[in-house]
Amino acid sequence: MNAVRRAIESMYDSTCTVKEFQSVRDPVTQITSKKEIVVLENQPCKLSYEKQMAASNTSAPAIIAQSTKLFLAPEITVKAGSKIIVTKNSKSTEYSRSGEPAVYTNHQEIMLELFKGYA
Repeated sequence: MNAVRRAIESMYDSTCTVKEFQSVRDPVTQITSKKEIVVLENQPCKLSYEKQMAASNTSAPAIIAQSTKLFLAPEITVKAGSKIIVTKNSKSTEYSRSGEPAVYTNHQEIMLELFKGYA
């Protein structure tokens, strides 16, 4: 591993679990149903938050939004629609992947939204 990647990964302070909603066939009943399947567990990662404020010329209050970005190793694949559970300091938060990852040589960045349910 090169020095740049080691430096980036030294900032990882969380872990994530990735789940996908997949068709699973029960071996006993032979019935296929949709279930949440863990495809990646305890993957080191880092969340980055950015607040964005949209000011307007009206008397209405300003709108404040927050962007959440997940930093992961570049070789990890997270499919669209996956649920990502990020755990930091014993607190877990569920997110859904909202965009294509920006994959770089030493890391990737995935924009996230709070999980509201499978599409």
